[in-house]
Amino acid sequence: MNNETKTPAQPGQYRPRLAFYHPTAKGTGCAIKMALHPAHDSTEGSIMLSAANQMTVGDRRGPNPTFPRFDWENAICVKLGFADLCKILQVLRGECESIDGDHGLYHRSPRGATSIQLRHVLEPLPGYSLELYRSPAGGGEDVRSRILINPAEAVGLCEAISGSMSVVSFGIPMLVPHDTSAYEAQTKGFRDASAA
Repeated sequence: MNNETKTPAQPGQYRPRLAFYHPTAKGTGCAIKMALHPAHDSTEGSIMLSAANQMTVGDRRGPNPTFPRFDWENAICVKLGFADLCKILQVLRGECESIDGDHGLYHRSPRGATSIQLRHVLEPLPGYSLELYRSPAGGGEDVRSRILINPAEAVGLCEAISGSMSVVSFGIPMLVPHDTSAYEAQTKGFRDASAA
């Protein structure tokens, strides 16, 4: 018998995440994870997006199924700030067919240059095509990840991003103790005047 007790997670001890896993039978699938990072102090908020290509196909038959695995170690990671998220929402809400008329988003970091494309597509299936391309700094092989987000997932993703925008913009409000004695005195004065 295991007497080890597990401590439940306390508020603030986990990072809110959203993930989509889309493996294929050919092993060409992709998975994405998004983690919310609220604004704080002088740091702008963001959503970190990671895209990992499928490594193995897996086999769900038999008594010991194996599931597809994704290459998170070599994932493409990008930081989506306020302006980036607004452009993504425009596409997901149907205000435009792609980010900046197929120009997409372009990020440069010490690790390399990354292009992010989000397009509304009808073929081969209706949905939204999210593609990330990374050209490593100092040479090396370019990396590409692509996932098709179906219409139902797109609705949920749009709502999730919309709901996180206040936290990305303003952070998580904290209750700050403040002096209410002037307000209380004024309210008491109004009550006394009404009673007289």
